[in-house]
Amino acid sequence: MNGTQWIIFILIIQVIHFLGTWKLYVKAGRKAWEAAIPVYNAVILMQIINRPKWWVILLFIPIINLLMFPVVWVETLRSFGKNSLLDTWLALLTLGLYIYYVNYFEDVKYIENRDIHPKTALGEWVSSIVFAIVAATLVHTYLIQPFVIPTSSLEKTLLVGDFLFVSKFHYGARIPMTTVAAPMVHDTLPIFKSRSYIADVDPATYKTSIWNKLQLPYLRLPGFKKVKRNDIVVFSWPADTVYQFFKKQQGVRKPIDKKSNYVKRCVGVPGDSLTIKDGYVYINSEKTVLPYRAKPEFLHTVTVDGQFSNAAIELLGRENLSGNVIRVPNSSLQQERATEVIQAMNLEQIKSDSSYTYYAGNVGNQKVKDYLKSEDMKNMALFNLTEEEAKNYTGKDGITSINKFSYKNADTSIFPQNAAYTGTVDNMRTIYIPEKGKTVPLNVDVLPIYEKIIKEYEGNDIKVNGNQILINGEVSDTYTFEQNYYWMMGDNRHRSEDSRFWGYVPEDHIVGTPIFIWMSIDGINEGIGNWKVRWDRVFTTVNGDGEPTSYFKYFLILLAAWFIFDFFRKKKKVDA
Repeated sequence: MNGTQWIIFILIIQVIHFLGTWKLYVKAGRKAWEAAIPVYNAVILMQIINRPKWWVILLFIPIINLLMFPVVWVETLRSFGKNSLLDTWLALLTLGLYIYYVNYFEDVKYIENRDIHPKTALGEWVSSIVFAIVAATLVHTYLIQPFVIPTSSLEKTLLVGDFLFVSKFHYGARIPMTTVAAPMVHDTLPIFKSRSYIADVDPATYKTSIWNKLQLPYLRLPGFKKVKRNDIVVFSWPADTVYQFFKKQQGVRKPIDKKSNYVKRCVGVPGDSLTIKDGYVYINSEKTVLPYRAKPEFLHTVTVDGQFSNAAIELLGRENLSGNVIRVPNSSLQQERATEVIQAMNLEQIKSDSSYTYYAGNVGNQKVKDYLKSEDMKNMALFNLTEEEAKNYTGKDGITSINKFSYKNADTSIFPQNAAYTGTVDNMRTIYIPEKGKTVPLNVDVLPIYEKIIKEYEGNDIKVNGNQILINGEVSDTYTFEQNYYWMMGDNRHRSEDSRFWGYVPEDHIVGTPIFIWMSIDGINEGIGNWKVRWDRVFTTVNGDGEPTSYFKYFLILLAAWFIFDFFRKKKKVDA
């Protein structure tokens, strides 16, 4: 739904409100026409129900208004003596239309000085919960959202089991596009395991569905900073077509703000030219320098004297073991189909000497093993390590050498999954990161790079007729981007699903940036019995220079000081 359609929709709501309440406005001593003026009618209604005028603001904030409308319906009825439990349920179950019946068919009287305080403990309890939910939803939706790190893609900087507070106000909070949704949950309702929002996600009907017409256009509140290169960013996963995270199902078309949230490092911003060489990112031909706290991990070939000892494996980290190494006699590689077999087995060459060539990978088929005369190396393996670790571990526990490894056998598994743009996770050709308002030449050769942007993210119809490209039915040899785009990658280069696989992240997918780790649990995915709190990470900031510093002890000191102050304050009141 575009802006014009939303204005029409709001006007329709105003008409519905006027027709259902104008007599009640008159009985409250107001004029009938006051029920018809948008916004003004809400201000007058707050006076009628004896509630603060700032409630009007809440009625126009997406998601928050879904919580406030039922409250206003009930308060309106109670202002005219309809206080029974039945009246409350009728208001809720009819979505406020019960007020129509009261307006036209019941002779009610306005209670001008109505006591707005709950008369029972249950009423007090319900009132407190409702407004606690409203306040929490406001904070969750527009200011700060809790987030837990589910994968190791930013390992060393953010660990699996880190519980974060994600700021939405740094980049400006994104107004919810899905207007009918449960508060304080993302795409799935807990326990019920069903969608938490109303939308048509069927790929065949999502474009024409009446339910999807209720969605708001993209709008972002003003922020105080832009996404910068090397920022850690939380964003809606552009390629998300799953009902539930980590659960493979038939593809769906989810609303942007209900796509699964990912957290990566922004390595490329709008206008950058990005290249990846041997795992290193180059921006505008210069190698990226990461912040101090970023400790990128790469695959390394580790060689030991003899075979791997338990001490060596513990030093390197069992969880960092990432692949085996085999060797093939050079004489076997002279066979007619040897190269074809090597490629079919996805073996990546590591090095070669006068007798053997060494490869990363496995050969499970015995016939292939016999053909190549391959051997599994007992003293070599691939480990996922930082470069500093590689340097420090060399020479310890029988480790003779550690050498950085990168994939070079180009294929179509990386973005844009096209035969003309093959590469690997460690080696990608230069691509341009689109900037809003910039125009690029467009032809069938570069189309694979920008096709998803043009079609999926910016909503155009695109067809190719020979060498001609038609956008919305018109022949086009240029394209002007409608929004900014970013390139997101994990610091853990070989254990991260990121832009190298699914491409650009549109600006309307940006959620916020992590600012604070309030809890960190090692073994979060291994059952509660294996949980261990990482106390040195509790209450630490995500960004900043130097090693992370925990502020947990200072929090405890302040908390203790508050309790002491509160104790003496109350004692003083009692003595007085």
